Amino acid sequence: MSWDFILPVCLGDLVKSGAVNQYVVQDVLSVKQLPSHINTALRSQGPLCILEYFDTAYSVLQHCRTVDVAYHIVGLSVSLPTLLLSGSLSAVDRKQQLNAVKMSVFLLCKLTETLESDSYRETIVTAPSKGRKKDKVAGKGLLQWESERETVLQCLTQLLQLDIRTLWSLSLVEEEFVSCVTCCCYKLLENPTISHVKSKSTRDAIIHVLGIMVKKYNHMLGACVKVIQLLQHFEQLASVCAAAVASWSSEYGVKAIVGEIMREIGQKSSEELAREGSGVKAFSSFLSELSTLVPETMIPNISVLLTHLEGESPSLRVAVCEVLGEVLVRVLSGDKLDDSARASRDRFLDTLQEHIHDAHSHVRARVLQVYARIVNSKALPLCKYTEVMELTVGRLGDKSVHVCKSAIQLLAAFIAHNPYSCKLSSVDLTKPLEKEMAKLKEMRDSQKEQVPVAVITAADLWDAMKPELEMTVKAQLEPGSEEEDNEDEEETGGDEERTDRDTALQIAQFLRESPEQVTPEAVSSDAPPTPQKEGGGNEGGESELKKQEMLVQYLKDTESFALQVERSIAVINNMLYWKTTTVVQEAVQFCVTAFEFSVANSVCGVRKMLPLVWSTDVTIKDSVIQAYRRLYLNPHGDNTRAKAQTLVDNLSDLMIDASLGTVQCLEEIVSFFSSESALQTSVVQVLWERFSGKRETKALHRRAAVLLLGMAREVVLSNLDTLCSVALGEKVAEDYLLARDTLITIANITDHVRVCVHILCMNCQFGVITIYFFIKSLMLSKSDANDSCVEEELGLVGASAEDTEVEFIRKICETELLSGNMLSAFLPLLVKVCSSPGKYSHSQLTTAACLALSQYMMISPAVCKDNIRLLFTVLEKSPLPVVRANTIVALGDLTVRFPNILEPWTPNLYARLSDESASVRLTAIMVLTQLVLKDVMKVKGQVSEVAVLLLDPEPHIASLALNFFNELSAKDNAIYNLLPDIISRLSDPERGMKEEDFNTIMKQLFSYITKERQTESLVEKLCQRFRTAKTERQWADLAVSLSLLSVCERGFKKLQECWDCYSDKLTEPGVYQPLLSIAAKLRRRAKPQFKAQVEDYEKRLTAVHTKGLENVDNEEREQQMGDTQSQNLQTPRKSRSRPKPAITFSSDEEEEDDAVMAESETPKVTTPIARTRRTRLRH
Repeated sequence: MSWDFILPVCLGDLVKSGAVNQYVVQDVLSVKQLPSHINTALRSQGPLCILEYFDTAYSVLQHCRTVDVAYHIVGLSVSLPTLLLSGSLSAVDRKQQLNAVKMSVFLLCKLTETLESDSYRETIVTAPSKGRKKDKVAGKGLLQWESERETVLQCLTQLLQLDIRTLWSLSLVEEEFVSCVTCCCYKLLENPTISHVKSKSTRDAIIHVLGIMVKKYNHMLGACVKVIQLLQHFEQLASVCAAAVASWSSEYGVKAIVGEIMREIGQKSSEELAREGSGVKAFSSFLSELSTLVPETMIPNISVLLTHLEGESPSLRVAVCEVLGEVLVRVLSGDKLDDSARASRDRFLDTLQEHIHDAHSHVRARVLQVYARIVNSKALPLCKYTEVMELTVGRLGDKSVHVCKSAIQLLAAFIAHNPYSCKLSSVDLTKPLEKEMAKLKEMRDSQKEQVPVAVITAADLWDAMKPELEMTVKAQLEPGSEEEDNEDEEETGGDEERTDRDTALQIAQFLRESPEQVTPEAVSSDAPPTPQKEGGGNEGGESELKKQEMLVQYLKDTESFALQVERSIAVINNMLYWKTTTVVQEAVQFCVTAFEFSVANSVCGVRKMLPLVWSTDVTIKDSVIQAYRRLYLNPHGDNTRAKAQTLVDNLSDLMIDASLGTVQCLEEIVSFFSSESALQTSVVQVLWERFSGKRETKALHRRAAVLLLGMAREVVLSNLDTLCSVALGEKVAEDYLLARDTLITIANITDHVRVCVHILCMNCQFGVITIYFFIKSLMLSKSDANDSCVEEELGLVGASAEDTEVEFIRKICETELLSGNMLSAFLPLLVKVCSSPGKYSHSQLTTAACLALSQYMMISPAVCKDNIRLLFTVLEKSPLPVVRANTIVALGDLTVRFPNILEPWTPNLYARLSDESASVRLTAIMVLTQLVLKDVMKVKGQVSEVAVLLLDPEPHIASLALNFFNELSAKDNAIYNLLPDIISRLSDPERGMKEEDFNTIMKQLFSYITKERQTESLVEKLCQRFRTAKTERQWADLAVSLSLLSVCERGFKKLQECWDCYSDKLTEPGVYQPLLSIAAKLRRRAKPQFKAQVEDYEKRLTAVHTKGLENVDNEEREQQMGDTQSQNLQTPRKSRSRPKPAITFSSDEEEEDDAVMAESETPKVTTPIARTRRTRLRH
């Protein structure tokens, strides 16, 4: 064979004559000639037939888009590896096989690239075909290539695994051969579906081929460059490239490739990464994926990535932080690290810690998540716990919701994996810490007081050596004979002088060489013994002291950790009422975790999330129910009985001192569990045992047990006799509160009831409840007994029959229940006690009387009308907060029972939101929330009182107010309709609200305005309010409210149209600055044409602010007369003679007078007010 096959740069180079002895394709066959020649080539035997039929194969490459048999060319090279397995070769055979290898590889690679391009083109072509047959043919070809692709890769793998380097001179494989193979593989990786699960086998085969090229064929640097290019142009290949590099590093032992690629990414400048198409997202994903696969290999070169932590790309900062996290978790963790690894670990942790306060919220959130993974893996050193914990608690106040959510997750991880204790209560840790610190102090004091018995001090040792040492020194310093002096001079080399230092050194040398000079006899007989004997005696004491010091330090760290957790609880509890669902879910999970670890005040969070069971968001409601299922339905215990005891104890603790709202929420949850049969029989049995007194139980737990039984109604229905006999029997006087709770339990059941008549003798309040319920039950019984007869007589069925029963019950309550019986005799007494607080001043008597009176009013509307003024008088003037709070609850029930009677008194209910007592405000906001959200009470302008509670000093009240508006925002346009009235009420000079408080409240309320049409309408409404505003403070408040809106282009046009409403107020900085900020925000995101309008508006604002409206108007008139073209550039103004339309503020109620601005309130002509004549009202 006299020719050599040289791999061409492009396919057309093979038909061109080149160097001497270079193979050139002689005959390129046409499409018609190809089938016969292909059949002849396929009948040939042996892999070397490619040398003879290469021109035919080349022709196939030229026409493969039109020849279906192109797939058969792959078979020409399948048997080539078998030929190469033979032993030593001659020069001719080596040359022949080398040409066969290069030809076969060239054909395989080029054919693969061509078919891959065609198959990809078929998948993305969307042009409609003329017939189904063409589609089927195209799909068949695509499927055929999908199956043949792996065959090609297997053939290349088998070939490259052989030691074919010996075919080349000096075993130096030419670069063109390596490039031919690798370019084919990279072409396959560019397929968009290569990262899919179905392409895993193809993906692994490509990585295997490239791994061989990197290891055997010196392709490492080329692979590094190609990986960077793929990441820059194909973002979806980040995970594929990471898997490939990890495979080359671990399976093929080419670890240096990881460092090379990391250096390439590390050397990218911020300017280069900022350009579009730089692949920064792909780089970030690649680094994150790679760190999960080979973290230990990345450690030596991780320093080159740290420069990106100071760069502008947040995604790269996130990636580097994730790399550090994986390294800390997978490599630099545990107690067996050497000093170098420990130093690296601390350095990486410090770097992560710095970026908890990163400028970008996404980076802050991801760093907190990295820390959560570190904590969950128990890879965080104990010395870092307090510091990281403190920083995390600080992130709870972050402005980003994602950061807050991540901070909550990290705090929950800290609690769940804390190395200190299973119970984290700082209160419980105080006494043990004080005890151990006192013990440590005693040990230190006793050690100081202890006199050392057998310790030789330096002074004692000197005294013992001094006599002999003096003799030795004198002997050395005394002058001897002249001969001795001459000898000394010769020995010292003729030194004329000797210093004291030289003498001292000589003495020390003498003592070292002659230790026998200091003999035991030279030491006085009363000298103490050697110190070795004393050391053995103190060793035990020192060890105990060190143990005690470690114990005290452990308790201090535990207490510090517990205090940090308690601090975070106070913040996270307020997040339970945020409007972001994911944050609320995380807060619920945190409260559960904190409660499980017995953190102090954690029960507050468990109680605080109870009202969320009424949330309209199904996700939040399910989270709360699942949380209580986890807390109370899966208790710890050795057996079923012990678990039931623990469950009842937990529920009872939640019931003790719980408010009425808490009990109602808990009732909803327990009823849900009962309906699902989640409450086991053993739990119900324990509750009955506690209630009946079979086991010695506290009174509080007995009352809690009967209330819990009442929540599971089916259980109580079958045991009414037991309820009455235990709580309402002969021992009723022993615990009236138990009797009261039992009656409440009975009153909650709407079914046939047998109640003892002697209950009337107990208390008028109990009697009212019981008799009312008793009559109701009798009526229901009678109705059930004669159900068919009544329906036949009245001719009513279904809903009509139920309405008749309800009307019958109402008539009994109004006419018979409180007339001519023993109950009616108590009513005058109750009225007298409530109306004479000076005469009847006992707190318990007043409380009971007010509650009883409210129960009477619940029965009859006549009694309610007669005494409603008295009840509101008690609400406003009673000095007892508990009476005012109970009265609010009673009035809430009366509002549900008789809404028409209570409607005129609505402002009096809202007035209690500003009560001086926190408990009254808390009760008021809870009652009003239920009434408004359940549409019992219409939403009115008095909601402004609820808005004031957003700044209440009590965090729980503020969070309930926030929850009120979150739920109210779910109602269509509710907050939108109320906002103008709320602004007017809060900016009223008589209220005297601080400007900062007003801005804070408005910022929260305007966050609910998200629709563009609402924003546009509010701009117009608020601008019209400038006409009726009287003081500078009201002007400023309206301007601030406008600046809080997300004004768009349409809203800006409304702002321009309403120029006359506020232009005469622009001289005030409080009006000018907010309006200027609106223009500034619009200008930043405006398009060029709109931006010009905004700039003109800004200039006009500034001109009026500095010169006054009259001067600006005069200048505009002069300019209009002088230059008509400038008129088109001015903002159009409405004619002042045009009548202003009445602005109506819609609301949920049609009859609300103060929500509508009458036409008489709007001035017909706006007269500009000059600065020199304006009269300022100061308040």
